Amino acid sequence: MKKVIIALVFLFSLSTVFTGCRDEKDPGEKIEETVDEVGDGVEEAADEVEDAVEDITDDH
Repeated sequence: MKKVIIALVFLFSLSTVFTGCRDEKDPGEKIEETVDEVGDGVEEAADEVEDAVEDITDDH
């Protein structure tokens, strides 16, 4: 009986360690995050275009 109780306590403890709280995002937060990622991508693309234009103008 004692081993069963210890085993159950161990399993409960183990399950609480591996069960984390999930940070659920609402749709507004998901949209905002996506917009930020797209904005970052656009900025990076603009920087690459600017660098390419500078390279072309430097060559001539």
